[in-house]
Amino acid sequence: MTTAAASSTTTTVKSTKKTNLLDHHSIKHILDEYVTEIVTSRGYTEDVKLSNTRLLLGTIIIVVALVAQFYPKKFPENKNFLIGSILIIYTKEKNAILFTHPLSGSFSSTGLVVSSKLPRFSDMYTLTIASADPKSISAKPPVEFTKSVTKWFTKDGVLVEGLFWKDVDGLINDYAREPKKSK
Repeated sequence: MTTAAASSTTTTVKSTKKTNLLDHHSIKHILDEYVTEIVTSRGYTEDVKLSNTRLLLGTIIIVVALVAQFYPKKFPENKNFLIGSILIIYTKEKNAILFTHPLSGSFSSTGLVVSSKLPRFSDMYTLTIASADPKSISAKPPVEFTKSVTKWFTKDGVLVEGLFWKDVDGLINDYAREPKKSK
């Protein structure tokens, strides 16, 4: 009986998200991870098609790099081959952390593209929510906020999830609102 009670308490206790406040990469990683959690909890399902495409492109890039390494010609002669290899690397994604499908049962919306920025040597975190298909008739204008990460972390580096959840949830609500029609 004690093992059942112990296992039920371990499943209900959430682990706190702690980070090194001097490392902006780890701060951005924790915030991005939690944004994904919040958006998917709102009913949006992740679209992994682009992630799979990136993995395929990564594999192709590795093969191209191997071919370029052992290419019979040296640098000046294989310049066109190298330029073509570099062009393959460019992707649509840039700062995107999450692509979603439209809400299930919704015919008047597109999926979301959630992107974030945390510049080096800055504490200002920018979160943007935009339509996955900006040319669609049902696409809404993108919304974003820029706030200091110091609002969401304690001095020990623990994420205050409630405050961050409130800000991200508010941004999702702003995106979901119907735009005002001008007369």
